[in-house]
Amino acid sequence: MGGTDEKVGYQKSSYPGITPDIAASGVEEALKVLEGRWKLIILFYLFRDGTLRLSELERAIPGITQKMLVQQLRSLERDGVVSRFVHPVVPPKVEYTLTEMAQELHQSLLELTDWARRHGSAVAAAQAAYDREQIPALPALRQSEH
Repeated sequence: MGGTDEKVGYQKSSYPGITPDIAASGVEEALKVLEGRWKLIILFYLFRDGTLRLSELERAIPGITQKMLVQQLRSLERDGVVSRFVHPVVPPKVEYTLTEMAQELHQSLLELTDWARRHGSAVAAAQAAYDREQIPALPALRQSEH
C-alpha cells in the first residue's frame, strides 16, 4: 500500500485516482447490494456450498421465512450477485448459485469478518463506555426541557 495522508489519516489506495470521496461512494454502492438482514448469511452459505436449493437455504438459516428468503434472493439476483436456475421438473426444482461477480466478493467479506472477529470486543467496550457517558446526561436533559 502507499503512504498515509498526514492531514486526514487516509490510507492511500493502491488503485491510482481513488480519493476518499470515490472510496466512500464505492463502499456505499457495495452496501446497497449487500444491505438486508439476511443477504450476507445467504452469500456465505453459497460461498461454502456453491449451489443450493431454496429448501436447503431455508433449513440452513433458522429464523428466515420463505417469503423473506425469496425476497432477498430476488434482490441478489436483480443485482447480478446470484443466478437462479429452474429445472423443468414437477414440482419445480430451483437452485441458486453465485455469479462470477459475487465470487470476487468472497475475499473482501472474509477480511471484513476477520476484522470484526479481531476488534469485536474493543467495539463492544467502546460502545459500553460511550453509553455510560451518555445515559446520565438524559435525566438532566429532560429536566431542562420543563
